[in-house]
Amino acid sequence: MELDAVYDSGARPPAEGHLVRADYTLEGGGRRIAAARRHAAAFLERIRTEYGLPISQRVRESTELVVSELVTNAHKYALGPVLMQLRIGAGGVDVVVWDSDPAVPVVRAADPGRVGQHGLEIIRKVTEKLSVEREPVGKRITARLALAQVPDPA
Repeated sequence: MELDAVYDSGARPPAEGHLVRADYTLEGGGRRIAAARRHAAAFLERIRTEYGLPISQRVRESTELVVSELVTNAHKYALGPVLMQLRIGAGGVDVVVWDSDPAVPVVRAADPGRVGQHGLEIIRKVTEKLSVEREPVGKRITARLALAQVPDPA
């Protein structure tokens, strides 16, 4: 299974208009995964309270899941800090994670018998777009979550 797109650093897609953006440096250690999830939750709460943009429970949970999976992979495979950027625009939430490992991740075919390595498979199920940009050092993965998802169950 392929990613939606793989870009070289000189050929990034054009930036879309984003209303709000936040950047985070996640230092080493296992605590960075929990910190990334807290940052995502606080970012979405800020969007809801300061900008009045309704954020469904499903979008909040999916965003935290994507953040957790991407930062976990960066923590597992790359040395050094991990950079995370959260952006929100009219159409969705972007989770962008940079790490120093140059290897492009592979989305594996579904296999219920496989233990582990389901992170990108899960991300593909909850996002509308997943892309990788090769950087001079490492890679940048962007996952887009639609704001207009199926409404939360009552």
